[in-house]
Amino acid sequence: MAAPLQLAGAAAGLAARYEGLATADFLGELKIEAPVEGKAFTEGPAWDGAGNVFFTNGSQAHILRWDTRAQKLSVFREHSNGANGTVFDAAGRLLVCEAGANNRGRVTRIDVATGAVTVLAEAFAGHPLGAPNDLAVDGKGRIYFTSRLANTDPKLGNVNAVYRIDLDGRVARILASPEIDMPNGIDLGLGDRTLHLIESDGRLNRARAIRTYDLRADGTVTNQRITFDFYPGRGGDGLCVDVAGNLYVAAGLHKTRGTSETLDTRPGIHVISPQGRLLAFRETPEDTLTNCTFGGPDRRTLFITSGRFLLSCPTKIAGRVIGG
Repeated sequence: MAAPLQLAGAAAGLAARYEGLATADFLGELKIEAPVEGKAFTEGPAWDGAGNVFFTNGSQAHILRWDTRAQKLSVFREHSNGANGTVFDAAGRLLVCEAGANNRGRVTRIDVATGAVTVLAEAFAGHPLGAPNDLAVDGKGRIYFTSRLANTDPKLGNVNAVYRIDLDGRVARILASPEIDMPNGIDLGLGDRTLHLIESDGRLNRARAIRTYDLRADGTVTNQRITFDFYPGRGGDGLCVDVAGNLYVAAGLHKTRGTSETLDTRPGIHVISPQGRLLAFRETPEDTLTNCTFGGPDRRTLFITSGRFLLSCPTKIAGRVIGG
C-alpha cells in the first residue's frame, strides 16, 4: 500500500497565477510509491506497460525498477554511466540518456529481458555529444533527445542542442545554441504534430520556459513559440502530455540553490493547456523535483521523481501513447 504523502510546506513568493485552479479536475492526491535508500537524486521515470516503473538514481549510478504489483524496488542496472532520462519505445526496449563522464555522453537502448546495451548515438559532426538529458519517441520510431555541455563555441565542438536519431541510425541536429539556452525535458504533442522543449537555465536573464514547435513530417521543427514562461522561478525539468494535449510539467523549488532562480515557481506538477494556461497544480514534497510519466493499466497514473521519492498521482485524463 502506498504511503500517504507528507508535504514540507508551501514555498515563499507564490505567484497569483496559482489562485483559482481546477486541480481536482485533473489531479488526485499524491502518494509515495517508493522511497530510495541512501544517496538519491531520482530522475527519468518510464512505464513499461507491464506493471513496472523504471527510473534513475544519479547519486548511485543506478537504473531502478519499481514493481507496482509486488510493491518491490530493485536495481535493474548498476554502473549506469550517468543515466538520466529514460523512455520505452514501441517494442518495449528501454531508451536511456547517459551523461557519461568528461562530456562524453551517449544514448543507448537496453533489451530489458537480457540487459544487452546498444549504443544509438555518442557523437555528432565528429565531436562528443556532451550530456544527453531527456528523450522522446515518435510514431515512426525516431528518437528526439536533448544534450547539454559546457562548450559554447561551435568552432570547438558541439553546443547545447536537440538531436534526432533516425531509423537508419543517422543523427541530425534540429535545434542548437544560441537559439536555445539550456535544453532539458522534451516530449511530443498529439499526433506528433508538435515538439515541446523545456529550457532550464538558472543564470540571470536566461530561458526558463516551455518552447513549442511545429514538428514536420521529416522530423524538423518550425514556428517556435513560448507556451509557458516560469521565469524568474525555477523552470520545468521534465514533462509528459495527456490525450487532450495538456502538458504535465515538473517544476519549482522549495528553497533557493545559489542560482538566480526565485521561489515564484511553486514545487510540483503543473498542468498547462496547449494554449499556455495553468490549469492545475499539485505540490511535491522535497527538492529536487525532476520528471514525470503516465502509466498504470489505463495510463491514468502519473509517476513522478522527486528527490529520494518515486511518487504517484491519479489523473482524470489518460496519458498519450507513442504516436497518439
